[in-house]
Amino acid sequence: MASDKDYKITLQDKEISFTLTSLAEQANGKILVRMGDTVVLVTAVMSRYPLDNLSFFPLTVEYEERFYAAGKILGSRYMRREGRPSDEAVITARVIDRAIRPLFPEGFNREVQVICTVLSWDAKNDPDLMGLMGASLALSTSNIPFAGPVGVIRIGRIDGNFILNPTYEQREKSDLDFVLAATKKDGEVLFNMIEAEGKEVLEEIFQEALEFGEPFLGEIIEFQEKIAKEQGKEKILFEAPGSDVELVRECKEFIGDKLKEVLFFGEKTSRMDAANDLKAELTYYIDGKYPGEGKASPAKDYFESEINRLIHEAALSKGTRVDGRKLDELREISGEVNLLPRTHGSGFFTRELTKTLSLLTLGAPGDHRLLEGMEFIGKKRFMHHYNFPPYAPGEVKPMRGPGRREIGHGMLAEKALLPVIPSSEQFPYTIRIVTEVVSSNGSTSMAAVCSSTLALLDAGVPITRPVAGISMGVMMAENGKDYAILTDIQGPEDHHGDMDFKVAGTKEGVTAIQLDVKIQGINKQIFKETLTAAKETRFKILDTVIEKLLAQPRKELSPFAPRIVVIQIKPEKIGMVIGPGGKTINKIMDETGVEIDIDDSGEVFITTDNAEMAKKASDMVRGIVKEVEVGELYDGTVRKIMDFGAFVEILPGHDGLVHISQLANERVEKVTDIVNVGDIIPVKVIKIDDLGRIDLSLKEAKEQQV
Repeated sequence: MASDKDYKITLQDKEISFTLTSLAEQANGKILVRMGDTVVLVTAVMSRYPLDNLSFFPLTVEYEERFYAAGKILGSRYMRREGRPSDEAVITARVIDRAIRPLFPEGFNREVQVICTVLSWDAKNDPDLMGLMGASLALSTSNIPFAGPVGVIRIGRIDGNFILNPTYEQREKSDLDFVLAATKKDGEVLFNMIEAEGKEVLEEIFQEALEFGEPFLGEIIEFQEKIAKEQGKEKILFEAPGSDVELVRECKEFIGDKLKEVLFFGEKTSRMDAANDLKAELTYYIDGKYPGEGKASPAKDYFESEINRLIHEAALSKGTRVDGRKLDELREISGEVNLLPRTHGSGFFTRELTKTLSLLTLGAPGDHRLLEGMEFIGKKRFMHHYNFPPYAPGEVKPMRGPGRREIGHGMLAEKALLPVIPSSEQFPYTIRIVTEVVSSNGSTSMAAVCSSTLALLDAGVPITRPVAGISMGVMMAENGKDYAILTDIQGPEDHHGDMDFKVAGTKEGVTAIQLDVKIQGINKQIFKETLTAAKETRFKILDTVIEKLLAQPRKELSPFAPRIVVIQIKPEKIGMVIGPGGKTINKIMDETGVEIDIDDSGEVFITTDNAEMAKKASDMVRGIVKEVEVGELYDGTVRKIMDFGAFVEILPGHDGLVHISQLANERVEKVTDIVNVGDIIPVKVIKIDDLGRIDLSLKEAKEQQV
C-alpha cells in the first residue's frame, strides 16, 4: 500500500521485512512482519481509561492461526472455521507475553492487548518469532509506554554447526531448538525469555549457542530502535502512583517486626497462614482508621512490597531464605511408584509441600492424537497433560478446564521427556501421562517431570535414561549488578523473585529450558552459573530419588496394560486387509474384539488383552494376505450357490469357484445336492487365471485326502 513504510534487515542469509502498515489503522501500533512468504500482522491496542484497584498489569496476548494462511480448509466437519487456539498457538502467545510483560512500567493500569494474526505461511519459516518481533516493534512505535524493544532469534545445530532461524526442515535435523529473547541496557544484551529443547545437549553447547546468538540479538534491537526513533509516536505520560507517606508510616508502625518474624519461621502452611492473617489485620486496621478512603488496597501493596524487600535482603546480604535453607540447598525430596492398582504406571514425587502424582496409560497405535492445524497435520503418540486443581495451593476457585498455564506447563514437561521416549518401532504403544498437582509450593512443572519419569519407569516403558527437572531463581540487587542465585525456588521466591529458570535433563545433557524474568533481563554470566548449579541439583535428584527407586524400566508391563502383536505385510496388500469400505478389517475386529491399526509401511498392530483373540486375529490377517497357490488344499466356506457351481471362501477376502463338474466324480444335477451355503468343505486350487480368478475342486480335494 502506498502509504506503508518498509524496513528490512538481513541476518545471515535471511531477510526479514517490517512494514508500518495502514491496515488496522485504529490500533495504537501495527506492524506487518515478513520472512520468505510467511506474513504476520501484529497489533497493539491500549484502553482509553485506566482500571482501578488492580494488583496486576492487564496485558493479554493472542496468537491467531488462520487456515487460509496455509491454503487449507480445516475445522470440524460441520463448521469449517477456526475454533479454540491449538496448544501450539497457546504456547506461542505465552512466549510473547513472557518476553514483553516485564517491560511495561510498574503500576501501569491500562489494558493492553497484543494480537498476532498469521496471514500467510510458507511451510518454511515459523511465524512464532515474527509474532514476537512484531509485538516488540508495534509497541515500540506506538504511544503505549514500553521499555523495549525486544530482539528474538531461534538457533538450531546440525553436525555441530549453529544455524540462525532454521527452517522446519533444518529443525528436524537439529539436536537443539533454542529460542532467545533479549533487551539491551547500557550496551549489554540482557536475556529476558528463553524457550529451549534439546536431544540431551550439554550445558556448554547451550552456552556456546547463546554466545553465537548474542550479536544478532543486539543487531535486531538496534534495528528496531532506529525504526522507533524515526516512526514512533510520543508515549503517553504515565507516572506510577506516588507513595502515601502517611499511609506507609502507619503500615510500617503497625507491622513492625511481625512480618519478618512470621516470614522466616515455621513451615510453608503456618508461615503463609500467619502472613495472610497479618495482612488481614493490617487491612482491617487501615479501613477502620480511614473509612471510605480506599486505602486498603495500597496498604496491601505495601505489605507485598515489604515481603519482596525482606526476601531480597535475606538472600543478598545474609545468604538465607524464608525456610532456612542455604541458597544452593535443595528441599527434602522423595518419591514413590506403583501407587494405584489399575493404572499402567504411576509415580509420585515430593519436594516438601510441592507434590505431583503422574499416571501413565498405554494405548493402541490408533489412540494417538491427530494434529490438524495451520502448521501441522499428523499424529502424536506421546502426550503429557498437567492439571493444577485449586486445592493444590489451598484455594477455592471455579474449575473450567485447562488454562494457558496448565497447557504451558504440560507442554514443557512433554518437551523435557520426549527425547528419551522410545521409537514406535521399539515400543509401538501410544503413551499418555497425566500429572495431577496435589500440593503446590513452587516448581510444580519440574516436579511433574520427575514424577512422570517415575511413571514411565514403573510402566516398563523402555526410556533411554531418566529425566529430572529443577527450578532456579535469582534475587537481583537494586544496583542491577549484585545478585544471588537460588536453587529449587519455592512459592514466595517464585512470586517475589526476579527469575524463574527451569532446567530439565538426563545425566547426558539438557532436554528442556524455560526462562522467565520480572526484571529487564539477565546477562550471560547469570545464565552460565544457573545452568551449572541446575546440573548439580539435577544429578542429585536422579541419584537420590529416581534411580534409587527404579534404576531401569520394569521388565514387564502392567497386567492391565494392553498387548500389541505386530505383523508385517506387503504394503500393496493393505487394501485386502481393510476390504471395501473397511468391511474385512471390521469383521475381524467384531469377531475377535481386538483393535487393529495398519501403518503405511505394512505393519499391522493388533492390540488386545486377550492372547487367544490376538492369535485368532493374527491368523485371520495372515490368511488374507497369504498367497494362494495352485495345488494347495483349503477348508473353505460356501458363500454363494449358483446354477453352474458354488463360490467358496478359502481365505478372508479370497473366493474361488467350484464348478458343478468339480463337485463329484459322478454327474451332479443340482449344486445343492452336494453343498449348501454355510457348509465347510475341503477344496483344492486347480487353476488361477490371468485375472486372479481361482478355480477350485471338491472332488480332487477328497481324492487327495483319501
